[in-house]
Amino acid sequence: MCVNKIINFKRGLLQMAAAATEAPKWKLNNGLEIPALALGTYLGFDEHGVMTSTNKQLRDTVVSALRLGYRHVDTAAVYQTEAEIGEAIAMCVANGTVRREDVFVTTKLWNTRHGRARVAEALKDSLKKMRLDYVDLYLMHWPVALNEDYSFASIDYLDTWRGLEDVQRRGLARSIGLSNFNRQQVARVIKEGSVKPAVLQIEAHPQIVQQDLVTYAQSEGLIIMGFSPLGSLVSRFGMEAGGPRVDDPTLVEIAAKYNKTTPQVLLRWLIERKIIPIPKTVKQSRLVENLNIFDFHLTPAEVATISAFDSNKRFTFPSFWQNHPHYPFEKIKNPIRDPFGRK
Repeated sequence: MCVNKIINFKRGLLQMAAAATEAPKWKLNNGLEIPALALGTYLGFDEHGVMTSTNKQLRDTVVSALRLGYRHVDTAAVYQTEAEIGEAIAMCVANGTVRREDVFVTTKLWNTRHGRARVAEALKDSLKKMRLDYVDLYLMHWPVALNEDYSFASIDYLDTWRGLEDVQRRGLARSIGLSNFNRQQVARVIKEGSVKPAVLQIEAHPQIVQQDLVTYAQSEGLIIMGFSPLGSLVSRFGMEAGGPRVDDPTLVEIAAKYNKTTPQVLLRWLIERKIIPIPKTVKQSRLVENLNIFDFHLTPAEVATISAFDSNKRFTFPSFWQNHPHYPFEKIKNPIRDPFGRK
């Protein structure tokens, strides 16, 4: 019986892999295109701080993803994953799996390099690590500027945005955008900047739908990317998830209707809302599963049912920055410690 289960499991993986395809592409407001699914590469944090890849696990994951049909990889300077991503892309270009122009690479400017003159320097460092001449999308990771010792810096994010405009003009980034900005901050960048952001990346899952922000940004022509797309379906270090789990009856019923899993249903829910999901995994089976969300559609009623889980629950809320004048979220009574290693 056990042998049969293993055989059936492997057969299922092969069938899913055979069905895997590249994600469709959506048009950005600058005329370029972005794949509608991205591989997340933030490995999370534990009691020691930001987790890093061991034994080239992330590199091998990216190689597998590109072979399966992923064409969008999301990273950031602070994730400490850029070097292995670059190595994976170089390997896949060398063996003919992809061409560089086939792979959409998103990375982000970290808070300690917000000075306008430092933006190009920071991006060049990221490009060197990734062995690339340009990135497809460069995001300001947070509107919060920090000094090297992680004390608050008095740098306006508009000045930082002008630094991103500079690197786009120089061809170091084909598109530029924002991450973790609230509606008022996005509106200010649109109004006062010279280049409209192409993308806004935010936390998006059934427990934090953010419909007002999504509707506003989309009305302005920005594409939304959603991180932590599975919300409470996955466990998180030191955090009580609450919310629907993988066996939630409502999600299970919808998944059964389409012969899909509940994580696939949540990823598809984001696609229906015109949001690019950024699921992360190092498991081959999950890579295949997460990619196979483009052969079915949810009804508007099902989208609304899933959205009803909304409780404005964030899993990413750096409350240790909440006294910064540009902190984008609501404040909380008991700020958490800094996982990035405050000096």
